[in-house]
Amino acid sequence: MSFIPPETIEKARQIDLLTYLEACEPDELVHISGDHYCTREHDSLKISNGKWYWFSRGFGGYNALDYLIKVRELPFTEAVERITGQVGYLPRQAAPKLIKPKVLLLPRASRDTSRVYAYLRSRGIDAELIDFCIRTGRLYESFPHHNAVFVGLDRYSKPRYANLRGVGTDFVGEASGSDKRYSFSISTPGSGTVHLFESAIDLLSYATLVKQNGGSWNREHLVSLAGVYRPKVELQESSMPLALKRYLSENPEIHSIVLQLDNDATGGRAAKALVSMLSGRYEVSVQPPPYGKDYNDYLCMKLGIPITHRSGKVPER
Repeated sequence: MSFIPPETIEKARQIDLLTYLEACEPDELVHISGDHYCTREHDSLKISNGKWYWFSRGFGGYNALDYLIKVRELPFTEAVERITGQVGYLPRQAAPKLIKPKVLLLPRASRDTSRVYAYLRSRGIDAELIDFCIRTGRLYESFPHHNAVFVGLDRYSKPRYANLRGVGTDFVGEASGSDKRYSFSISTPGSGTVHLFESAIDLLSYATLVKQNGGSWNREHLVSLAGVYRPKVELQESSMPLALKRYLSENPEIHSIVLQLDNDATGGRAAKALVSMLSGRYEVSVQPPPYGKDYNDYLCMKLGIPITHRSGKVPER
């Protein structure tokens, strides 16, 4: 194996995938909209904001080096040499770049929310919580597809993010222009504790459980992540989820973080990374559901109702 100086490796890591493909494989790059791209070979491999994620395989990366190793399966040294030899050492971000603000394109709203209401009730979510979310603009039913739309609001109650979930189908997606920093949440000004979940339904399931146990479901901050948090292979190199980072910066009174992620290997690894990252600055505790994969499973088991299992997406290239 040939020796590669550390500074050369570091320069290779600075090259994002979009820069690499534009310079070396322009025919492989497919523009979707705005700053969103995919590759011609793998149309489920999406590129945006300097990062990429291969949805059909469930993993992603932060640069061209990750792509060449994980997707193209090149040896590490060959990948570094290919990048530094063809692209050079100037990363895409080195030049001043005008960042256009994202424009959220929300789906059209249905005249009523009966299907979404029935769907969430079938998953055990308390009626008071559903009514609260609808009344505050955090939830509605789309038209004509009648998806449940979970809306993330900023501090001025302006919609900035939307997650779409099919009612009676396996569809899951995001509205165009969604800003992952503003995921679905229920804020409680003045509270020093935030509970972190992977999805809006898990958040609402936990809130339902709190109410069933006689507690106040809106006593503390509840925040969901915009998708599954996947730390880097080297945990110490991982960055904080965008939604959590933004929420903590806007709520400096928070001193305690409760990680209530999924009860599986992915959730466990995410919790381990976050504990390592946040301990010392915050009191961090890990509280996965006592039973089931996630908090909705646990809620359904307690209520004795069927657990909803989604059959994965239709395979993509």
